[in-house]
Amino acid sequence: MDAATQAKPKKVNPNAPTEETVLSVEHYTDRLFKFRITRPQAFRFRSGEFIMIGLPKAEGKPILRAYSIASPNWDEELEFYSIKVPDGPLTSELQKIKPGDKVLLGKKPVGTLVLDALLPGKRLYMFSTGTGFAPFSSLTRDPETYERFDEIIVTHSCREVAELQYSKEIINNLINDPLIGEMAQGKLRLYNTCTQEDYEKMGRITDLIRNEELFNDMGVPKLNPETDRAMICGSIDMTNELKDLMEAHGLKEGANNAPAEFVIERAFVG
Repeated sequence: MDAATQAKPKKVNPNAPTEETVLSVEHYTDRLFKFRITRPQAFRFRSGEFIMIGLPKAEGKPILRAYSIASPNWDEELEFYSIKVPDGPLTSELQKIKPGDKVLLGKKPVGTLVLDALLPGKRLYMFSTGTGFAPFSSLTRDPETYERFDEIIVTHSCREVAELQYSKEIINNLINDPLIGEMAQGKLRLYNTCTQEDYEKMGRITDLIRNEELFNDMGVPKLNPETDRAMICGSIDMTNELKDLMEAHGLKEGANNAPAEFVIERAFVG
């Protein structure tokens, strides 16, 4: 057989997802779990960005969904926080993963929940519901967050008390972190609320902003575009409502190419 008739080597798509190994899985409730996977040596991202995640399939094209990276950009592993959807195209299977299994990881992280999309300010709010806390798990563990802001207030609202466990765990452990624990002390505060179960603080965060309970509880002035910046990640309804509230307080929406006073995330997992 001459060279002309030899089979051509199969082209490799440089943008194809890589196969990574599941390192650990922890289930918090029957609806929420986190998992950690290997991180490719060349994989780079900014804290707060999201990436496409999927599962290998024997036949057909794999289903990929956008997931915020919950680990900070310096972590040697990648962490994700996920909801379980019984009939979800991806999460119905993803929730069954165990250490040693393979997960598909996209190559191009993107997103607007990054520090570069905000103008300098004094106080940074991170508003989240449900798994929307994931990008803030990354950002609160990034030293740059504390270099840019004097105060960081993270709000996490869920329906049930058990669903607040992940954010409590991250923030409590962070204070004792050898890398940034000292930077976070005195700057970082967590404000958890429950909407459908008795808890020390109840209510939707949008209502607690409107009646100024959030600001009174935290001992800070109400939102001011001169000093305050905000990041928003959660349900579509909450995101839209908070967007309107930010604009009503004079804050403008920013982007990577046009930094301003607040940013929102539009990627959702199904």
